[in-house]
Order: sequence, then structure tokens, then C-alpha cells
Amino acid sequence: MSDIVELDPEDKKIITLARSARARNGVPEGAAVRDETGRTYVAGTVALESLRLSALQTAVAMAVASGAKSLEAAAVVTEAQEPAEADLAAVRDLGGAGTPVLLAGPDGTLRVTAEAR
Repeated sequence: MSDIVELDPEDKKIITLARSARARNGVPEGAAVRDETGRTYVAGTVALESLRLSALQTAVAMAVASGAKSLEAAAVVTEAQEPAEADLAAVRDLGGAGTPVLLAGPDGTLRVTAEAR
């Protein structure tokens, strides 16, 4: 976990993208991931009768489906106070242990920086 820190512009960008996805789609969470080439993938919560994915799981799946080989960072905007274990696992599966996961509140304020494990 972290105290208030000055974020890298690229990390600010993925938080802003995640926040926009949440607001635009009216979903509980928005997420964005940045792959090893700097490309970003943005997603919201998927809540279908037959399929339930968190926003971060969806963003990771979009990155994989688009050919990403690794992740540099991930961000999720949510009411939650900490990242879900399943989200950290999804980021770890593509980005490796230690990939930063930024959790921000709905206002975009960074609450926690966790590492995928």
C-alpha cells in the first residue's frame, strides 16, 4: 500500500481511462492496463447472466486477445478499498509477480498501489 505520491503521467493516464470507462458505461468498476509496448486496454465490469468478470479481468482478457505478451501496469477505479485477489491473479498471469496495480476511488484519487501476486 502507498501514501499519497506523485504518479507517473502514464499511470495517471490509465487511471483516467479506467475512470472514464466506469462513468461512460455506468458499471461498478472501470479498469485499464498498459502492455509491454505501451498500448492500453480499457474495460468495465461484465455482468451477464452467463458471464461475470471484473473490469480488471476484462481488461487483461482484452490485452491477451489483442496479442499482449506482458503488462507494465494496471489500474482499477472502484468503491472497493483494496484490489480483489482474482484481479491481482489475472494481472500476475500476464504481467508477472510485482506488476503494479493502482486502485483509485471513483474521483480518481489513488487509494492503494498493490503488486500482482
